[in-house]
Amino acid sequence: MKVGVIGVGAVGSAATMALLARGCAREIVLVDKNGPRAKGVALDMGYGLPLLPPVNLKAGGATDLSGAALLIITAGVNEAAGGATDRSDPSGRLRLLDRNASIYRELVPELVAAAPGSTIMVVTDPPDPLAELTRSLAGHDRVFSTGTVLDTLRFRVHLSQVLGVGPNDVQAHVVGEHGTSAVLLWSSATVAGVPVLDILSRHGGPAADHVREDVESEIRYANINIIEGIGASQYGIGAVVGRLAEAVLHDEQALFTVAAHDSDRRVTLSLLSGLGADGVTRTYLPAMNEDERQALQRSAEILRQATATIT
Repeated sequence: MKVGVIGVGAVGSAATMALLARGCAREIVLVDKNGPRAKGVALDMGYGLPLLPPVNLKAGGATDLSGAALLIITAGVNEAAGGATDRSDPSGRLRLLDRNASIYRELVPELVAAAPGSTIMVVTDPPDPLAELTRSLAGHDRVFSTGTVLDTLRFRVHLSQVLGVGPNDVQAHVVGEHGTSAVLLWSSATVAGVPVLDILSRHGGPAADHVREDVESEIRYANINIIEGIGASQYGIGAVVGRLAEAVLHDEQALFTVAAHDSDRRVTLSLLSGLGADGVTRTYLPAMNEDERQALQRSAEILRQATATIT
């Protein structure tokens, strides 16, 4: 199957490497407004193809996306370039919305004209409002964003480190906005079926509260921490994109906290969703307590207000 990666900066390049490693696509087309960059990335990665699953990797333009099963959009201004690295700013990634919405308004119609049957994955920050805009521009519902999948993975990793277990043994979810209002579902987090809060309570109330504060801070500001070290958050989200692309291309109906339009809340936000060839096909509301339900409502409202400014 053919996949188009639109935007081959740090995130697009990392996502392409993840796609190559997974071997889930037979053709990958790299598209970037900087044509020489796309050609250079394709040439560089192409020299590693003898060590990877068979694939046709090339640089091209929008017209080369015809027949693509999946379009992955990473194009746009990132947090570092867009001035969204202030931990005290409650807007977070939403500060990038106006600039990246302008890019999407020009880009998406061209992509849809070239590949009208494609499912579209939005990766650019802030992904949730941009996915809602893309859905409107594309005129169909085969649109989703990476949502809080990376936040969910970060939650699992930090809990595994605190508890001294492998991250694969931790089940925990983050829902709502991929941003400062993300909702960490502590009440339903488990390790091999044992509630995480029960495990933490054995250390005493204050210690458990301290752990929760530290973990939430690490997750909410993870991108800033990474940017301060290497300039861009890229490898984690690249791995996420590769796995989600595999689920789409294989029509897995696998469950992830991707974001898609939710008619009940009238906005695109992350819940637990089945992902397949046509994007999100079903959505589940994870178990949560009253505080978490109210936090999800607040997150939805923040996203509705942000989305209203661009649609």
